[in-house]
Amino acid sequence: MKHCARVAGHCGRCEGELPFDFTMAFQPIVDLAEARVTTYEALVRGPNGESAWSVLSQVTDELLYRFDQACRVRAIEMASALGMQEKLSINFLPNAVYEPSACIQATLEVSRRVGWPTDKIVFEFTETERVSDQAHLKHIIDSYRSMGFTTALDDFGNGYANLDLLTVLEPDKLKVDRELVMDCDRDPRRQALLRAVRGLANELGLQVIAEGVETREEALWLGRAGLTRQQGYFYARPAVASLGEDLTPRLRELREALTAGTYRSRVG
Repeated sequence: MKHCARVAGHCGRCEGELPFDFTMAFQPIVDLAEARVTTYEALVRGPNGESAWSVLSQVTDELLYRFDQACRVRAIEMASALGMQEKLSINFLPNAVYEPSACIQATLEVSRRVGWPTDKIVFEFTETERVSDQAHLKHIIDSYRSMGFTTALDDFGNGYANLDLLTVLEPDKLKVDRELVMDCDRDPRRQALLRAVRGLANELGLQVIAEGVETREEALWLGRAGLTRQQGYFYARPAVASLGEDLTPRLRELREALTAGTYRSRVG
């Protein structure tokens, strides 16, 4: 994809209105060990709650830069308006960032305007196609870290988001794909892989988040394996323009079950 020219510190293609509207849904990321929501991921939706695809299918190459910037601004504005106290995780498109210091300006401006600290923003990126310029992506991640942001590699263990990326890239977090998480409570092969990912992350100083948790059994097995940061339908579906229900009672109950299970495993 051809990168656009820099104009007065901003990207020319980022200027102007989009020809369609959208909103954001928010899904919690929890920590069972702490029994609390740590982060909310902002996920694009249609203006009336339609699927993400209904919006993404309208994003042409010409609109890509503008859309990426608009998503960041909308997510921060809505998180602030909803009174979010936790961190905010925003997906970004690596191919829509031609120069981090220029393309981050809209994010910094809206953060200042609504009083949102930059250290409470996590940028998630997913490699759905082979990275043609890993040096450029590394530059983005390193630049974001120097600005006080956190980055996360999404869908780890699926598609192109695999081990080879970690030889070059240095994200702060790994989000393990549902493909490795599903049935982990009763699948020895997935259990072995998840333990290996946890060990790898510990060696590299990365935080691991298990995505796509859909059952209580999966949640507890992951927690007992040391993967206490989790996200998925078991906790909450994305809530449009809302932070959803208070998960504190459920998370406290799960923490108690996790602690009891860990104790039994040690004495059994």
